[in-house]
Amino acid sequence: MRKRWIVLAAGVLAVLATACSDGGRSGGSGDPGQGRVLEVVATTTQVADFARAVGGDQVRVTSLIKPNVDAHDYEPSPADLDAVARADVVLQNGVGLEEWLDDTIKSSGFGGPVVDTSQGVALRQADGEPDPHIWQNPRNAQLMAANIERALAQAEPAAAARFQANLTAYTRQLEELDAEVARQVDSLANKKLVTDHDAFGYYVDRYGLELVGTVIPTFDTSAELSGRDVRDLVAKIRATKVEAVFTEASLPPKTAETIAGEAGVKVVTGDDALYGDSLGPAGSDGDTYLKSVRHNTATIVSNLSGS
Repeated sequence: MRKRWIVLAAGVLAVLATACSDGGRSGGSGDPGQGRVLEVVATTTQVADFARAVGGDQVRVTSLIKPNVDAHDYEPSPADLDAVARADVVLQNGVGLEEWLDDTIKSSGFGGPVVDTSQGVALRQADGEPDPHIWQNPRNAQLMAANIERALAQAEPAAAARFQANLTAYTRQLEELDAEVARQVDSLANKKLVTDHDAFGYYVDRYGLELVGTVIPTFDTSAELSGRDVRDLVAKIRATKVEAVFTEASLPPKTAETIAGEAGVKVVTGDDALYGDSLGPAGSDGDTYLKSVRHNTATIVSNLSGS
């Protein structure tokens, strides 16, 4: 916490200097009659991708959390504070994922709308805590995209028709993705899954998989793993005949590799690692939400089917 406040305090000076020099927000102009281009800040890579899909060329989107960065270990930088200060709209995942956001908003001086994209999502619970990884179910992604469309239309009514058309097209893509994933997972005889941390609960519930366990047994990747946790997971893997342990692209694979080795099963890592808390960098198999879900599904199905 002390480190975070030091970073935030340093960033305030940069934000104030920028605001004084250019008047703060700098939304550009869109096509004549279509409204201005909105400056949109999204907290996560997934929310940023939804905003780009819905906003199209009427938005410039900045993602605070960068590709392949663990969402649970994010610290705002002075550049992030500057982006927030200039924003027309700030979009968050919600469900407690961004514990740092209130401090960031306050330090930046931002006074515009902060939109919780989780509105309307039925939350999964585990150990009395709501699961923030809501995007892992494409049906939830549809609700998040719809919340974003409403926020953008309120911020720039002149572009509302364009936002609605983009949402309609993107919703169709999400529906096709959902059906595609369901068909692939339904083909599996073995649906037992072990992942790095509890980031895939919504995916598991939607497509009928069985989550045997996770290397880090919580939603939060900063939780510490005990020797007993490791032994218990190794025993469960052996007892349930799990085929593989899946690592995540935003997490170091060492512990997962150790557990898989002790259990005598393969570990799925490297380019095949799943996209859990974050999308991947440009040019990767996970640089958009649609691609990330397809990558995850293809990796899970191929490794659990033995193909």
